[in-house]
Amino acid sequence: MAAIDASQYAEIIIESNDKKKAIDIRLGVVSIDYYEDIFSPTITAKMVVVNTGNTVEGEDGSLQSLYNGLPLRGAERVSLKIEGNTESNPGIDFATLADRYLYVSGISNVVSEGEKEVFTLNLVSREAITNETTRVARKYPSSSPISTSVEDILTKKIQTSRELNIDKTQNKYGFIGNLRKPFTVLTWLASKSVPDISQEDSTAGFVFYQTKDSYDFRSIDSLMTKDPKATYIYKTGASDSPSDQDFNILSYVTNKNQNLLENLRMGTYSSQRIFLNPLTFGLTPQDKSVFSSQNYSGKVKNLGKNIELPPISEGSDVSLADVPTRIMTQILDVGTLDKGVSKDDTNSDPEKYQSQTVMRYNSLFTQTLTMTVPSNTNLKAGDIIECKFPKTTVSTDKREFDEEQSGLYMIKELCHHFDTNGSYTSMKLVRDTFGKSTTI
Repeated sequence: MAAIDASQYAEIIIESNDKKKAIDIRLGVVSIDYYEDIFSPTITAKMVVVNTGNTVEGEDGSLQSLYNGLPLRGAERVSLKIEGNTESNPGIDFATLADRYLYVSGISNVVSEGEKEVFTLNLVSREAITNETTRVARKYPSSSPISTSVEDILTKKIQTSRELNIDKTQNKYGFIGNLRKPFTVLTWLASKSVPDISQEDSTAGFVFYQTKDSYDFRSIDSLMTKDPKATYIYKTGASDSPSDQDFNILSYVTNKNQNLLENLRMGTYSSQRIFLNPLTFGLTPQDKSVFSSQNYSGKVKNLGKNIELPPISEGSDVSLADVPTRIMTQILDVGTLDKGVSKDDTNSDPEKYQSQTVMRYNSLFTQTLTMTVPSNTNLKAGDIIECKFPKTTVSTDKREFDEEQSGLYMIKELCHHFDTNGSYTSMKLVRDTFGKSTTI
């Protein structure tokens, strides 16, 4: 078998909210789409179901449709398992472990025609529902690293039993939950986090997301230094063997190739920071107010070559990284949460993360691709893959690759699609620079 072949639905059971009915709906599932995203704190899935009116036994003993007979009203538990179609493609499993079950968050596109009904089940993880039913109220001390607070929220508020992949942070931050939802707090903390590596080499910018196996609170730098999970090649001719076909790029589209004006507006290359100390009414010293991405040249982990910015005008020696294009202002948090602090004790100094985070988040989307490949359920959001695209040339060497467009990409989001005709994985890939990396 090849990875593009249809996968087998090993188990798809939906259970009523009162736990009295459990229905096997494998034969009625037309297609399944499973989603992950490095900017989404929860995994999601969609199932298109076709059902006749003789599936569920009603209270009067007559057979009814699944929609009204179960009935489907939301929060029903779904155990889902899809077997892989090759030895190296394991499929997905949300049935073996009870804490991995999916839950119905909504029913959409309901169409009833005679004895047949069609609808879409929208599924989420258990943690997504828990997030809506709990709040973060306690105070987290300024003596604790952000990563410690993140672990506490995930284990005590979200109460997840999934594996936690949390990169340690060097900066500490005290805050009060203010009755916000856990996912809101965790996403907010990601934008303030600096990885726990040497001060000179650290670049702020974390992402918080869920995969089928874990919860990840990872620095973008650490994600970029991971080894490629797979190598995919775009070929126009026929492959030699089924194993080669499994790593063919079936189709791809370049959605975005740099947006210079947007990056200038956001201050990606350079910004001016003006911070007010509310105790002294002093402002950020002039020599510390300007942030330039050039200060991180050769230190920032890139998926491609180092960024080389053009001059602001022809013949000028001043580059775009030397002229601030955005002004950022903020009131410093000095001594508002803890006793005994001095006027110089700043709660998570924004000078160390604010402009860096803007640079990292925006530069990550310098180039974006949408790509479809044969099913590979080993891939997860946040993984690095290598892509090889052919060079547009009159050369007779068909193995020649485009050195600028080919290279390493990060999976920003993915969708594993399963239906009766085949299995595919579609991905949105991003990277910050072009060509082959010189820093990884």
